[in-house]
Amino acid sequence: MMNLAALVQSLRCSLLHIERRLLQAAGLTIDRQLGPALAVNGPSLLPQLRREEEQQQSPEQPAGLLDSILWMAAPKKRRTIEINRTRRRAENKLLRVKNNIEPCLECGHLKQKHIMCGFCYAKVAKETARIRSQIQAMEGGPLRAPTVETVILYEGETPSEQDKDKRIVERPRKRPAWFSQ
Repeated sequence: MMNLAALVQSLRCSLLHIERRLLQAAGLTIDRQLGPALAVNGPSLLPQLRREEEQQQSPEQPAGLLDSILWMAAPKKRRTIEINRTRRRAENKLLRVKNNIEPCLECGHLKQKHIMCGFCYAKVAKETARIRSQIQAMEGGPLRAPTVETVILYEGETPSEQDKDKRIVERPRKRPAWFSQ
């Protein structure tokens, strides 16, 4: 039984032989031998396939390595330290001091004026999720909800005359101070 390295080598030789025969049948020649080489991104380093007639009619000068490089603009002079620091520490890049910060009236955490406190928002989101899950349990899914207004009643509250035609959800706890009626 043949060892694996010998088998791979024989397959490689047969593939090279087939490749050369195909190129000869197509009328193409190869400038260099194909084989293991360093892979570099550039068309001038790859083997050039040319027809024999083109080689005889116009002998081209082979393209060099520098022909395939994309040239970019380079600075003519070095920027001074003063200019670099002035640019990096420009007025529009500095952090601005916020004067519109005040404590939240409900929880006491600092927040911006006219923006809801993040801690209070988390409490509201949790309570709203609990109410939604209770509504879903009552009606058996979100697609079976009636198209009427919903009223949330907490412990110790009774529905008013205006709430008779509305959907009523009763919560078994005290109304939070931040949840208005």
